[in-house]
Amino acid sequence: MNRLRTTLLAAGLAAAATGSLTGCGQPDVTKARLERAITPTFTNLYIQRATLLGEPGITVAGIGASAACDRGGPKVPDVGPGPDWICMIHFVDDHGQPQDGKFEVQVKSDATYVAGGPSKLIGMATITDSHGHDVPNPVFEFDGAFDPDE
Repeated sequence: MNRLRTTLLAAGLAAAATGSLTGCGQPDVTKARLERAITPTFTNLYIQRATLLGEPGITVAGIGASAACDRGGPKVPDVGPGPDWICMIHFVDDHGQPQDGKFEVQVKSDATYVAGGPSKLIGMATITDSHGHDVPNPVFEFDGAFDPDE
């Protein structure tokens, strides 16, 4: 009976160890995945903002956004969830001027993120639309997601 318990216990521990190591491969949250996700999300929301403001002709190509993300500075690996991600987003604004915005990004382990940018470049939390109504600024703070298997 003791031998059976020992065998079952050993088998259970081996299964638990195998299960816990399954998730130890490549991290789901990486610099490249975040950069690939935040760029189109920012671009689409910036176009939405321009539409609200009545600024025609703002396009994905015209904005030409690109992101460079970093987690916690040079001594911290650029992987894993956390509130300490920074993404510098380069884009051409609605007046045709190149801009670089520093976005603070909170990345969660479920492959989602929340980003907040500089109000001097993207406006305050509410903006006045082309009809004179105060509306939420879609680029002030935004949520996004990325494919953890990409």
